Amino acid sequence: MGPSWLKDAVFYEIYPQSFQDSNDDGIGDLQGIVSRLDYVAELGCNALWINPCFDSPFMDAGYDVRDYKRVAPRYGTNEDLVRLFEEAHRRGIHVLLDLVPGHTSDQHPWFKESAKADPNKYSARYIWTDEALWGMEGRPYIAGMTERSGAYMLNFFASQPALNYGWLDPYRHWMSATDSPEALATIEAIKDVMRFWLDLGCDGFRVDMADSLVKNDDERKSGTCAIWRGIRAMMDAEYPEAALVSEWSNPDQALCQAGFHMDFYLDHQRNGYNTLLRDYETEGSDHSYFRCDAGGSIRRFLDDYLPKYERSRTSGYISFITCNHDTPRPARTLSPEELKLAYAFILTMPGVPFIYYGDEIGMRYLDLRTKEGGYQRTGSRSPMQWGHEENFGFSGAPSDQLYLPQDGADDAPSVEDQLDDPNSLLSEVRRLVALRHAYEDLQADAPFAVVNSDEDTAPFVYARGGLLLAINPSSQVKRLENDLLVGREIVHHIGNPTVGGDCLTMPGQSFAVLRVQPACD
Repeated sequence: MGPSWLKDAVFYEIYPQSFQDSNDDGIGDLQGIVSRLDYVAELGCNALWINPCFDSPFMDAGYDVRDYKRVAPRYGTNEDLVRLFEEAHRRGIHVLLDLVPGHTSDQHPWFKESAKADPNKYSARYIWTDEALWGMEGRPYIAGMTERSGAYMLNFFASQPALNYGWLDPYRHWMSATDSPEALATIEAIKDVMRFWLDLGCDGFRVDMADSLVKNDDERKSGTCAIWRGIRAMMDAEYPEAALVSEWSNPDQALCQAGFHMDFYLDHQRNGYNTLLRDYETEGSDHSYFRCDAGGSIRRFLDDYLPKYERSRTSGYISFITCNHDTPRPARTLSPEELKLAYAFILTMPGVPFIYYGDEIGMRYLDLRTKEGGYQRTGSRSPMQWGHEENFGFSGAPSDQLYLPQDGADDAPSVEDQLDDPNSLLSEVRRLVALRHAYEDLQADAPFAVVNSDEDTAPFVYARGGLLLAINPSSQVKRLENDLLVGREIVHHIGNPTVGGDCLTMPGQSFAVLRVQPACD
């Protein structure tokens, strides 16, 4: 299953420009992250995922890399990142960087060389046609921007040319095969980048658009999976404790075929994750499971999740997220009390969970103008809200110079307001993370099974190893009679559930973790 430390890992995702500003320029930085590592540790998170921090023109918030081996000056220096690794490790925290292997910025030196008319070693580093073609097979191409004849493929924005990993089935003479020298050279270039940061103390990578490497790939992504299996073999041989998590959301492919250690369960419309937190107004209203009295059903989630879990559970981990930098914050649709139950579920499921910075205090999605290619995603990227100081303690810069505006509401959540309140969302998240660390049966590889999903009068009950867990997100009291409840006690709860004999009573909006009562001495 990969690195041993993943078994008990709980990740905290940091969007670096929005977490903590140490030099009062309005933008978060690496020194700021270092200054808040104690907070991360006290939250109970023992791993970090840091969104792209490499040199970039920031047309896509750093996902347009200009130099893979240099920290963006806005965040600091390579030495600052090495210090972050060291300080995190001193606190028992592993650090993943964000790897963008599918494309670079059009300002990357590789692309500048590739765009020259005269052939050179980088001419085939990117995907070029031999004439000015646009929109072939529905893919975006751009021409007329360079001295080179032809058009180059884009992966996302106009400033992000696609790197050349070959085509599974080349059918034009300018298309490379996946085993061509130029495609293999691209793979080796990315391995070189990975080795560079792993040698400096990085603990692995979150891989952006991990399924997008080989073009014209089949539905099984066989060409792309083969590349990642080769990279995984390199890591197993040279860095066996380094971890990879994929932006793929297809564990059959990412875990079973490509060899990733983790695969994100992403917020795709009408998938299982989506039915839990935000239902995109299916049939005219939001029937998300964790919205109190929204009429959502856990069966919709289970129908999607269980087959994926069963097929991949021996190959790697499905990673639940509270949200991420690309999705609406869960507080957009859920109240603090609803969030407590949602997080209780996320943090007690199999796999390796990820908490997005600020979700632990219920930071809100804001209606913000696009910044650095964020568009509708920008509202989930506002600066962290720490306390009552200017700019919530994020930065000493004038408020109009912050990377993004912050929540201006009188009841805007902050760490300071919730830290010492035992009933706060933050306090509940800390208890849930501590609970996960305390019980091996709640960790990544412990078994999962559905005990009860008949939701008319009973709560949803599931087993993790020898523990039973029950959730009732509705406002109605629900009860379950089951022999598995006999001799059990509640070791963690939200609301006021009770258990006696074979009967569990769950008030509205409640959660319970039950273990077998230890034998008396």
